[in-house]
Amino acid sequence: MKLLVIEDDATTGAYIARGLREEGQAVDLVDNGRDGLVQATAGAYDVLIVDRMLPEIDGMTLVKTLRGAGNRTPVLFLTSLGSVDDRIAGLNAGGDDYLVKPFAFGELSARVAALARRPQALEQDTKLTAGDLTMDLVTRQVMRAGRKIDLLPREFALLEHLLRRKGRVQTRTMLLESVWDISFDPKTNVVETHISRLRAKIDKPFPTELIQTMRGAGYRIEG
Repeated sequence: MKLLVIEDDATTGAYIARGLREEGQAVDLVDNGRDGLVQATAGAYDVLIVDRMLPEIDGMTLVKTLRGAGNRTPVLFLTSLGSVDDRIAGLNAGGDDYLVKPFAFGELSARVAALARRPQALEQDTKLTAGDLTMDLVTRQVMRAGRKIDLLPREFALLEHLLRRKGRVQTRTMLLESVWDISFDPKTNVVETHISRLRAKIDKPFPTELIQTMRGAGYRIEG
């Protein structure tokens, strides 16, 4: 497995690279975003490990640039920014996984291995559809019947979750865990509020409703 580590902290970068090499991986190490972008574009890597707070070009911009250019190499964000909003922002920028510092090396290694096992699926899933609705995960653009629909980051994440599970009922708990990273019921109406906002944008202006409420169960999208 060939890996690229983009980490500006010399101690952390050396620690990660040494540990991965001891496991038999081929590892390149870069300490800034500009060189990291060049290296990621030029090299054929199985996984990129990217710090969010980098000099020259920050990690979020680096990954967005790669995705915009059609590069679908799996990305693990590694950062001290660990709030729910930070993780959502990282995933919405094109990251595939998110690990917060300080971290256990064993967990990092396991996450990298899991990402390396599914690059082909990621390559195939750059566009999601339901009826006349399309979502482009590279350009972050949503269209329905030829009309562009502007979504806020969490609306986009919610719609992506439903589209990836088209035809399957998603409970409130599933949505809280996937979209908001909340593993308990906080007695909030955040799911219902965002479903309502999504419907106002992707359903109400059109003759056919895609988002269905399954009474007592949850929500699903058809098409």
